[in-house]
Amino acid sequence: MRTGDTPHRPQPGHDGDLTDEATYQRVRAAQAPAGQALSRRGMLRLSAGAGLGAALGAAAVPRPAFADTAPATGIVKPLPPELFIPQGTNAEMRWEAMRGQGHLTPVDRFFVRNHIATPRIDARTWRLKLWGTGLHGAPPEERPVEFSYEDLLGMRAETITSFIECTGNARSFYTSQQGQQVSGTAWKLGAVGVARWRGVPLSAVLERAGLTPEAVDILPRGLDADFVDKGENLGRVRRPLPVAKALKDVLLAYEMNGAPLPPDHGFPVRLVVPSWVGVANIKWVGDIQVADEPLFSPWNTRYYRFFGPGYPPEGSAPLTRMNVKSAFELPWDAPLPARPQVLHGRSWSGTGRVKKVEVSVDGGRTWRHARLRDRHADARGWVRWEFPWRPDGPGGHELLARATDDTGASQPATAPYNTLGYLFGAVVRHPVTVS
Repeated sequence: MRTGDTPHRPQPGHDGDLTDEATYQRVRAAQAPAGQALSRRGMLRLSAGAGLGAALGAAAVPRPAFADTAPATGIVKPLPPELFIPQGTNAEMRWEAMRGQGHLTPVDRFFVRNHIATPRIDARTWRLKLWGTGLHGAPPEERPVEFSYEDLLGMRAETITSFIECTGNARSFYTSQQGQQVSGTAWKLGAVGVARWRGVPLSAVLERAGLTPEAVDILPRGLDADFVDKGENLGRVRRPLPVAKALKDVLLAYEMNGAPLPPDHGFPVRLVVPSWVGVANIKWVGDIQVADEPLFSPWNTRYYRFFGPGYPPEGSAPLTRMNVKSAFELPWDAPLPARPQVLHGRSWSGTGRVKKVEVSVDGGRTWRHARLRDRHADARGWVRWEFPWRPDGPGGHELLARATDDTGASQPATAPYNTLGYLFGAVVRHPVTVS
């Protein structure tokens, strides 16, 4: 960094928590002008080259190549019906597939959220390019700073356990439970997964690239194809992040659950942005703009805001943290035996560590505490829980679970409406039939 500069980037504590974009949005408005080991590296190199690379096919930055044999869904990995619910170009995890699994979501059942299709990228030719007015040196689009896959493998690595969740997870319940029409993929609760991610802190890459004190925003961009909405080409998926968040805990991940990232989950490198909305976790990242002024894209203006009654025409501030949710490890309309049994589930929150889960087996009339199994788990993951139940007789029942985190955030009976169906955080009524 240069000495003698007077940073005009707001510092945390001066204007609140700048990793919260609602706070940062106010700062933006004020700023805007008027009007590890060799063996590990070897394993990754082989996977990227002779292993995964041969299977994926070559691709040049910035545009990836697509294999001629890509499935109609655009998703590479198998989608067996016992593990997934197809959702167009996406795939929703079935919650019953997590029954008996450990804390992490296995890669073979981790949900897939694609705007278009999974690109096939060769790590040997992939480059991460950083450029913009928030870096020292040349004009923004000249001589960008580049990092190869090998460069990242040679840097200090960190490992975190964190969930990633689509912002529209549980969207269908706006309609089925609240009678409200919303647009977007009709997810139930399976657009979420917890993995162990390993990679390079984004802060280290930014600092090596020459981050200036004046930088306020970064704009990571994926290498998937351009996204077209109603005939309008919006370009490649990109979502701004405040520098404060980028420097805090964001990871440029190249491993998932101890192995190289699979194609559908961002190979060769993706962002992991703990606790934030899924769209911020850009997959197949190819370049990052670093700017000394606020940045915008359709993914924080047209989408990923609350729109509808009670919101201004431009919508709410861009959405950032995910909310509190709970799910039973059961199929929808599950048939259950009329005998004592133990119900299993998981709860998670983007605002704090889950400290309490309550379960109702009578449609919400009474509630009892579930037993938590992961009290010391990473707050960025989820908590597994179990609840003993003796059904009072055959027939239909509604099971409910609600979680509370250590900030006091909990799951309400209903979720505030927004037209795009984001952040449904209300208690979900899970039907089962006892016989």
